[in-house]
Amino acid sequence: MNKAELSQAIANKVGLSKKEAEAMIEAFVDIVTTTLKSGGEVNIAGFGAFSAKMRAGRIGVNPQNPSEKIQIPPVTVPKFKAGKGLKDALKK
Repeated sequence: MNKAELSQAIANKVGLSKKEAEAMIEAFVDIVTTTLKSGGEVNIAGFGAFSAKMRAGRIGVNPQNPSEKIQIPPVTVPKFKAGKGLKDALKK
């Protein structure tokens, strides 16, 4: 399901226009992104938790020259942990 299909499904389920549903999705993505950038976490009960995690730097191999080692810097990556409600729904 892509963004357009999701907005159409939300519009049908809630009774909004597709444009309003797209605005809701944009707002959700913006709020989650801003919260994660500031070091926060977004918890949705029964669905899951979005958080940001620091991945440590490491030594890697240059794929164009396997004998050359390169330093991969530390980076912050998004993380999602599924909640109990979502896990239970997928098990059934």
